[in-house]
Amino acid sequence: MENTRIYADDLTAVPSPAPLPTDEPTPSTATPSAAAPTAAAATSSTRRLLWHLGEMALAMIAGMLLLGPLWELPGAALGVSDALARPDVAALVMATNMTVGMTVWMRYRAHHWRGVAEMAAAMYVPFLLLLVPWWAGLLDADALMLGGHLLMVPAMVLVAVRHRHEAPVPIRRHPAVVALARHWPSGLALLLTVDMWVDPTVLSPWTMLVLPGGYLVIGMARRTLGGRGVLATQLAGLAIWVALTLVAVLAGGRTAAWLVALGWLAHAGWDIVHHRNRRVVPRAYAELCVVLDVALAAVMVLAILTTDA
Repeated sequence: MENTRIYADDLTAVPSPAPLPTDEPTPSTATPSAAAPTAAAATSSTRRLLWHLGEMALAMIAGMLLLGPLWELPGAALGVSDALARPDVAALVMATNMTVGMTVWMRYRAHHWRGVAEMAAAMYVPFLLLLVPWWAGLLDADALMLGGHLLMVPAMVLVAVRHRHEAPVPIRRHPAVVALARHWPSGLALLLTVDMWVDPTVLSPWTMLVLPGGYLVIGMARRTLGGRGVLATQLAGLAIWVALTLVAVLAGGRTAAWLVALGWLAHAGWDIVHHRNRRVVPRAYAELCVVLDVALAAVMVLAILTTDA
């Protein structure tokens, strides 16, 4: 029977490619070259395992960044902010945030629910084990948090190793979900600004120097500044934002705040141009910068408008 490979995005069965015909007879005994595929397969398996663990770590961080501030708003409204600040409660809230982020990504990557459940246990069990000595006064709050995170790492590795050979399960994904996954830089940029929406503020004028500087550093690292007029364009951009920064520093006050907000917003147009021409920086970086620049500019405008002149 012909083997098939199932793709989770569309549940389409695709025949596995058949081996190419050859005139060489099939060896009846193992040869030294037969060990090469085994070594390659082992290396590939290790890379997949490490990649999976890296994805889990990023998903957990995303969960903390996105869901952390969301606890503060209802906590303040319900008058339970002090309870949420308790080390034991804060540890369990953090484990919950990490579990939510990890669960969403693992299901998107077509992992079985049993693997998801065991990885969730790897988030909670370390903290639950340390809560008993903390309640008994044998650990302080710092030891509780640090110890829980340190124990979490080997627990995650054990779960990943246990399920590393499992085949992915078929999952039907909505086109909107697929589109969001493809535009992960935009989602990451929004995550980076969640805290600022809770407490809007205006950035220092000196932060505008990061805008052109990032392109120059990445361009030098990728060696993409050698095209016709590329370096001159980047240096011109650097000069413009340096001048804008100096004007904002000298102006100070509300004028400086507006210049900083407009400077970040104007850089979004710079990002769009680079995203379209695929020059200097990767498209993912340009996409992240577009969303980040617009979001930060909007936050700063909100901070200016809600602050007394």
